[in-house]
Amino acid sequence: MKNIKITALSFLLLAGSVMSCKDQLDIQNPNQPTPSTASSEAGIVALAQGSVYKNGFTSAGNKYYDGVVGAFYNGVVGIHELMGDVVAAEAANTYMNNLSSPDMVTLDNGTQVPNPNSPALQKSLLRAINTNSQQGGNPGWHEWAMMYQLNNACNTVLDAVDKTTFTGDATAKKNAIKAWAYTWKGLAYARLGSLYYAGLIVNTPSVTNNTYVSKEAMIAESNSNFDKAATAVNASGASGDFEEIVTALIPDFFQNDKGGVPTAGQWIKNLNTMKARNILVNTSTATMTAAQWDAILTLANAGVGSSDPVFAGNTNANGDIFGSSNYSVAARAVGSNASGGTYKISERLIQDFNTGDQRLDQNFKKFTVWVGNSDRGNAFNTRYAIKDGGNGLSGVYTYVNRTAGNAEIFLLGSYEENELMKAEAKLWKGDVAGAAASINAVRAYQGAGIASITSTNAAVVKEELRKERRVALAFRGLSFYDARRWGVLDNGRTGAVVISKDGSSVSTNATIKYGYLDYWDVPNNELANNPAGAGSAPTTNPK
Repeated sequence: MKNIKITALSFLLLAGSVMSCKDQLDIQNPNQPTPSTASSEAGIVALAQGSVYKNGFTSAGNKYYDGVVGAFYNGVVGIHELMGDVVAAEAANTYMNNLSSPDMVTLDNGTQVPNPNSPALQKSLLRAINTNSQQGGNPGWHEWAMMYQLNNACNTVLDAVDKTTFTGDATAKKNAIKAWAYTWKGLAYARLGSLYYAGLIVNTPSVTNNTYVSKEAMIAESNSNFDKAATAVNASGASGDFEEIVTALIPDFFQNDKGGVPTAGQWIKNLNTMKARNILVNTSTATMTAAQWDAILTLANAGVGSSDPVFAGNTNANGDIFGSSNYSVAARAVGSNASGGTYKISERLIQDFNTGDQRLDQNFKKFTVWVGNSDRGNAFNTRYAIKDGGNGLSGVYTYVNRTAGNAEIFLLGSYEENELMKAEAKLWKGDVAGAAASINAVRAYQGAGIASITSTNAAVVKEELRKERRVALAFRGLSFYDARRWGVLDNGRTGAVVISKDGSSVSTNATIKYGYLDYWDVPNNELANNPAGAGSAPTTNPK
């Protein structure tokens, strides 16, 4: 990672803008921490908080941020949701428009509409533009860069923590910092291993190596870090001093609703949910073994519950970490007509709501057909836009609220995700009734207001699960993983709603052949500066 190497000092400089909003901490100069201040308790907390949030998730961590591609939860996650057919884009920045252009769409009348960029279909286009000269124009670069900066920030914290002087129960406080750093390292490796065909394991600050390992090894490293986090939590989580540090690490404006400070037990639940995700999203359902389903169910049964706090972000008036107008994919899809914002709502997302689902009524408005540029995709015309703050239905889940302090950004997992993983494992293990109960629980939790599933037919419940994951977890960056593991990327989708490219007709039984690349090649932005060394795993997906 020679071209994204950032010194420890630069991480420290980023830390202060977050910590400055927390008046309960005694920081000598909160706007400019230095290595010497990191040797104090307040300094290490500033480093651990600010460097993680800023370098991992904001535009400070995206060297090629341009305001359209965005930072992490509105940009990188947006790339996933484009390929998961939750949203589409007309903007050509970083080839966003091409990422959601399927290979072929067959309309109800049999008309076949190929990708307008043919023969440069998504898979071949990604490879053609995977060059260092593209810089930020390479869509594969952004998640790689931000997750390695997050990982390096955590390495810097771990390198500093044992040199720090603490008051009170020093062991408990050190373990709190370590648990924090290992948790975010676990996320970084999870995301890298879930998108790229290979990666680098780097656990020393501001250095790299040229031994690329397989995506499976990256996921194993993710789980190892989650386990290290759990060990640190279990060692000292019962201490009041441990809780004091955790409370200081999470910004005060994050500590509301679902983003409260977790107890030791609740922290472990969050880690279990992430470990279950690592198995689920990186294994096709066609090849999942009974042992893997057992492991997912065991982890999900010990994962996030409906009343447990999760690692969630929020906005504030100053935009210290996330800006209230553009903090998520959904926030950037708000519009007064169907053209929305940067992102356009997919007709396939809308059709996955069951009749009478109040989440549809709460969150979306229907307009006249919007038709985008035909040279920028052939399946993204739409009649829908998302409604900021919802349509006033009490007790119904709202996808976006751009009033400062009312956002909800799931930085790790959530109850809904955990419960639906539980449902899927139950279903594949033959517990159809148990799977239905978990799906019903998520719908009740989000105020869907639709009748409970009573069918004992596995195929019926499987379809309800598919739809519920798309609806309940929309805009959270999981849809692409699901399309990949369910075979949708390769086999396509039938019975799809598609608006013709001139907007004159609406097909309700169209077939979409996506043809997207399942795991991306290592970015050439990295390889051009850090070529693979002897013994490296392949860096290019053979597909």
